[in-house]
Amino acid sequence: MRLSIECEREADGRWIAEIVQIPGAMAYGSTRDEAMAKAEVIALRAIADRIERGETKPVAVSISLAA
Repeated sequence: MRLSIECEREADGRWIAEIVQIPGAMAYGSTRDEAMAKAEVIALRAIADRIERGETKPVAVSISLAA
C-alpha cells in the first residue's frame, strides 16, 4: 500500500493535510509539519483498525509526501 499526503494552507492560515487513499483521513495543524504528522497518525490508525477487524491483511506501507 502506498499512501500520499496532500497538504495546503487554508485562507485562515491553518494547514490541512489529507491522505488521498483513505477517505476522511485529514487533519489540521498550525504548521505544515504538524498537519502532515497528524494525518499520518490518522492513516496508520485507520489501517490498524481495518487489520484488527479483519477487513484487510497486513501490508507493507510506504508514505510519500507531495512536493
